[in-house]
Amino acid sequence: MAYDADVIVIGAGLAGLAATAELVDAGRRVILVDQEPEQSLGGQAHWSFGGLFFVDSPEQRRLRIKDSHSLAMQDWMGTAAFDRPEDHWPRKWAEAYVDFAAGEKRAWLHGQGVRFFPVVGWAERGGYDAQGHGNSVPRFHITWGTGPGLVAPFERRVREGVARGLVQLKFRHRVSGLSRSSGSVDTVSGEILEPSDAERGTASSREVTGSFEFRAQAVIVTSGGIGGNHDLVRANWPERLGTPPERMVSGVPAHVDGRMLGITETAGARLINRDRMWHYTEGIQNWNPIWDNHGIRILPGPSSLWLDARGDRLPVPLFPGFDTLGTLEHIMKSGYEYTWFVLNQRIIGKEFTLSGSEQNPDLTGKSVRGVIDRARADVPAPVKAFMDNGADFVVEKDLSSLVRGMNALTKEPLIDEAALHRTIAARDREIRNPFTKDLQVTAIRGARKFLGDRLIRAVAPHRILDPGAGPLVAVRLNILTRKTLGGLETDLSSRVMAQGGEPLPGVYAAGEAAGFGGGGVHGYRSLEGTFLGGCLFSGRTAGRAAAKAVG
Repeated sequence: MAYDADVIVIGAGLAGLAATAELVDAGRRVILVDQEPEQSLGGQAHWSFGGLFFVDSPEQRRLRIKDSHSLAMQDWMGTAAFDRPEDHWPRKWAEAYVDFAAGEKRAWLHGQGVRFFPVVGWAERGGYDAQGHGNSVPRFHITWGTGPGLVAPFERRVREGVARGLVQLKFRHRVSGLSRSSGSVDTVSGEILEPSDAERGTASSREVTGSFEFRAQAVIVTSGGIGGNHDLVRANWPERLGTPPERMVSGVPAHVDGRMLGITETAGARLINRDRMWHYTEGIQNWNPIWDNHGIRILPGPSSLWLDARGDRLPVPLFPGFDTLGTLEHIMKSGYEYTWFVLNQRIIGKEFTLSGSEQNPDLTGKSVRGVIDRARADVPAPVKAFMDNGADFVVEKDLSSLVRGMNALTKEPLIDEAALHRTIAARDREIRNPFTKDLQVTAIRGARKFLGDRLIRAVAPHRILDPGAGPLVAVRLNILTRKTLGGLETDLSSRVMAQGGEPLPGVYAAGEAAGFGGGGVHGYRSLEGTFLGGCLFSGRTAGRAAAKAVG
């Protein structure tokens, strides 16, 4: 029986595009299959903010950020906290990825036309000791053009492969099985779904019109994670993070359902670290949703007062932007599934950034004028739209009205006005002199020592109850599903490991399906900006390794 291609790639997201592009460069024939229509090419990367983790980059050096390979490795290992026998390959991938981020990664992307916003961000700061979780220095580099700008060069390379007759794009092909006709897994089969004109991200038809079977010397699985399948998220929820939430908002569409992980496991693959996951605690309901239950993440600056459902401040160091999973654990053990930001318009205008390419039209559209207008605005237009229309937002001129609005959004009226006033007033008193015992105030002042934060991310310290900084704002924060940190175990050539620890013949994996490398390169926690880069690095590795194997 003849082969239909040299390699079949399952999943047309960023990892799949990167793998296919490398296969094209090697002159290999590829079938790229995806269950969604062509307009969804690029997958979740299209919707991303485009953040990338670099080490000792030109952008960092221009901002006088002193970074190094050894510091980045310290931060990665302190964040990942690898502690399991199955962390062998994830640890190896972590070492390789830091080498990549400190080495050729930026030049490789720059050579393909990718450019970066000059101000480096500082997401996921940690807040513990030097060997604990978090970035020691700013490393979050925003792609000029956000997610679409990062997808573009890889889509271009794949479409050049189509023009050369090397790539067949098979959209609306839903894989349901991997099998062997010889010693290796060489057959991909499934159903053909009816054509769909559904816009990117929206639900497409699942009406079956036929079946397919393709054969190739190798298969690369790049099908993503489980974030859109809330039942599977709850089933894998670890006890260490408390009780699984009954209600979550979705950071990804429903078709990000983990389907291929189970199919590949059935074919003999080893799936590890399935209890490791990454969900955000600053989720808000999208007032203008693209997919069902669409949630947006706030990337906050350090000044908002973070309160639990009863109005008590979260414990140190659970400040905005410091420790996502530490905050998630605290919330899910509190007996409630939501928290609050309380702030004012001066803070929200400078410190709220909304994740997503569509929420950042200036950066996505590569508009210098748009970036300047955003910096000059009291409140950026996308944020103002949420203030005006968002179901989780309360905007009022006085605290009494704010508290009434907060209590109106919840089943129980848990916020006591007098107690909240005492909490805010106590914090505000600490602002009045340069000395403080309030560690959040110390953190705000520390953030403003970094030029990037002072310019666009951290407002000058001031009283929340200052009438001149109003109106007051409260934001109800929901749990937002996002990333699968575990996945298919792979060696450093992206070969999928079988249950016995040996490579599963013919099968490779990359991207979120492989835990971004090894079956969990991030360990228990991630450093921000490493998801897209993990897709690129593991996709490139899988494409190059498969190209050699079928040569």
